[in-house]
Amino acid sequence: MVEDDTELAEILSEYLSQFNISVDNYEDPYLALSGIELKNKEYDLIILDLTLPGLDGLEVCKKLVAKYDIPIIISSARSDITDKVTALELGADDYLPKPYDPRELEVRIKTILRRYHKEIQQPNETTQKELFKLNEEKQEVTKDGQFIKFTVVEYQIISLLIRRKGFIVSRYDILEHTDIDEGSGSIAVLINRIRAKIEENPKEPKHLITIRGMGYKLVE
Repeated sequence: MVEDDTELAEILSEYLSQFNISVDNYEDPYLALSGIELKNKEYDLIILDLTLPGLDGLEVCKKLVAKYDIPIIISSARSDITDKVTALELGADDYLPKPYDPRELEVRIKTILRRYHKEIQQPNETTQKELFKLNEEKQEVTKDGQFIKFTVVEYQIISLLIRRKGFIVSRYDILEHTDIDEGSGSIAVLINRIRAKIEENPKEPKHLITIRGMGYKLVE
């Protein structure tokens, strides 16, 4: 990954690690080019930001395509359609505009690797076991196989957190994807109610974690 936003890189790396995807991140494009030159045979795919210090991401993309046969996903907040077209014309395999759901990044990585006949080694059965499971068709949530009853809005929140498991969900995201009409105060009340149902000790939560100033994260 070539991403100068270290916080985002850390979050994405942590999320992808659940799927046995290991990530090296380079904040500086020149260090990235040097690192990829040294370790290119170890890398299956490159996730490349466009707005980088010292060297534009499109120029980095051009250099990488000219030298290596490694698939590239552009991950950028730049909304100019010209950037997208240029990146794809240069040889990038995909373009993912920020912000995006990390699940979409995971799916696109797997899709591109299949196209290149590369497979991600799956974690063993113990690693794959999920504590929280969501049945969207029945609108049900279970913890370790046990059904948990939620109100409609509680279900909307917990289902969003499960779908983005391991990734920070902001208060804005919760407001966007639920029927809550009020501000973050009511969200905090609902989070506490959910904790009372899923945590052994709601006052010291181990699964539904508050990330100060950013939102909430569900971990197993």
